[in-house]
Amino acid sequence: MNSQILTRRRFSLTLTSLLSGLGLTTNAQASSSVSGPGGDEISRTEEAIHQEVALKASRKRVYEALMETEQFRKVTGVEGTKISREVGGAFTLFGGAIEGRQVELVPAARIVQAWRASAWENGKYSIARFELKDEGTGTRIVFDHTGFPKGQAEHLAGGWKEHYWDSLTRYFGG
Repeated sequence: MNSQILTRRRFSLTLTSLLSGLGLTTNAQASSSVSGPGGDEISRTEEAIHQEVALKASRKRVYEALMETEQFRKVTGVEGTKISREVGGAFTLFGGAIEGRQVELVPAARIVQAWRASAWENGKYSIARFELKDEGTGTRIVFDHTGFPKGQAEHLAGGWKEHYWDSLTRYFGG
C-alpha cells in the first residue's frame, strides 16, 4: 500500500508540473512571443478543440462505454485497448496509437485524461476532458481537448468525430 501512495504522489507531482507547463486556456490563440526581463520568451501559442455530441444513452452507459475496456473495443471495433479505471492509471487505445493517464474520474459525470498520440515527441501530453450532461433521456458530451502540438487541430478534431462520436452514436443506436 505504501508503494501505491508513493506512486500516486509521484504521479500527482508530475501531473502538476505538466499542467502548469501547458498553460491551458479554452480559446485558440495566435502565435506570438514576448521577451520578458532577462530575455526569457513566453510562448502564446495554443490550439484547442471543443465538440459536443448528443447520445441516446444514460450518462452511466456513456461513461462505461468510454471507461470499460471491452465496451470501448465494441464501440470502436478496434483491438489493442487497455483502460485503467483508477485516477493515475494508464490507458492505451487503438492498438497503441493513443496512450495516457487518467487525471480525474467522476463516474457518470466527468473524465479528464493526460492524452497523447504515440507518434508525438516523448513526454508531450495534452488534456482531453469529457463532461457528461443529462439531455432529455440521453446524454450530451461536452468535450474539450487542449495543449496538443500546433498544427494538429484539424487532424485530431476529425479523429474525435470519426473514432469516438460517430462510433458512440452507432453503438447506442442513434
